[in-house]
Amino acid sequence: MARSVTTRRKAINTLIAWMIGLLIFFPILWTILTSFKTEAQAINDPPLFFFFDWTLENYAVVQERSDYMRFLWNSVIIAGGSTVLGILIAVPAAWSMAFVPSKRTKDILLWMLSTKMLPAVGVLYPIYLLFIKMGLLDTRIGLTLVLMLINLPIIIWMLYTYFKEIPGEILEAARMDGAALKEEILYILTPMAIPGIASTLLLNIILAWNEAFWTLNLTAAKAAPLTAFIASYSSPEGLFYAKLSAASTMAIAPILILGWFSQKQLVRGLTFGAVK
Repeated sequence: MARSVTTRRKAINTLIAWMIGLLIFFPILWTILTSFKTEAQAINDPPLFFFFDWTLENYAVVQERSDYMRFLWNSVIIAGGSTVLGILIAVPAAWSMAFVPSKRTKDILLWMLSTKMLPAVGVLYPIYLLFIKMGLLDTRIGLTLVLMLINLPIIIWMLYTYFKEIPGEILEAARMDGAALKEEILYILTPMAIPGIASTLLLNIILAWNEAFWTLNLTAAKAAPLTAFIASYSSPEGLFYAKLSAASTMAIAPILILGWFSQKQLVRGLTFGAVK
């Protein structure tokens, strides 16, 4: 028999979960609060939490100094483009590894994962020279390709794990009904793996959105995304914490909205599935 959980135990578990959640969210909350302070209030000792003179001056200064929408649009194109391109390559790759494995499949998977252990700075110089030769330096296409290749091992690994959970007999039945390889992947496999593909897509967007090393080293002005936008507020004259926090808040706001929307859709989907 399953052990009954008391109301007190539920309350304690809920409280612990909220405390952990708030602890994780606190740096973001502190950044948002600091963005509404003056520079003097931002470095005040002791720190000011909610009781200070709230101001929108930092957002006005940031918008005046930088073209926020250009940086935002670059981030959307680079993160979205690298994600879509990665999914298009990873789905057939994961399908072949999950349903038509060879004796070297596990070795290939481990090799792909091992590439994530390589320090990025170790391959910066050759990639930088290649970009100069090919005219891809400070271009959206160049950054999209780099971020796609960086995250491709993770995408393939995640999709491979989800595809392994799908019974192979279903695909065999589709083949017996005359389904071609393209139809098998598009109309049988992909709909069954939608939750896995969606979570992989969301993770890859977050990884590409937050990538700073490659975006700072391979861009200057034209293709600079929001990570470069934030870095521009760290100057030799010093750190302007309030303005830096305003720039950071403007950069993370779209991804926070995307995460909230995705969570709402996930909860709605799970509820709908439970009702069915």
